Amino acid sequence: MEIILAIFVGILYAAGVYLLLRRSILKFIIGILFFSNATNLLVFLSAGLIPGGTAFVEEQSANTTAMTDPLPQALVLTAVVIGLGVVAFTLALKYKYFEISGTDDLDEMKQATEKI
Repeated sequence: MEIILAIFVGILYAAGVYLLLRRSILKFIIGILFFSNATNLLVFLSAGLIPGGTAFVEEQSANTTAMTDPLPQALVLTAVVIGLGVVAFTLALKYKYFEISGTDDLDEMKQATEKI
């Protein structure tokens, strides 16, 4: 299962790079979203997958080998919230830019700044 998820992380990074190199601002934002999701999945996989393991232990059993590490899960949860905030902020910037310029193309933005 870890091999399949590692391949999926690679696909997400490749799709993120492809979308970051596009001319549209919206595709750029989606590329950032792919990058953050791939990084979150990579951090989550770094802890290892323990099938059926829980982070809570009953008082009778003190078997710590079957426990999962809660730290990567907490880091990923924090990164998801931060990533959502970044995407919301960039979407607001894109909306305001489109309202002012009337275009979504980054090349047209470069030409507009060269005229100034």
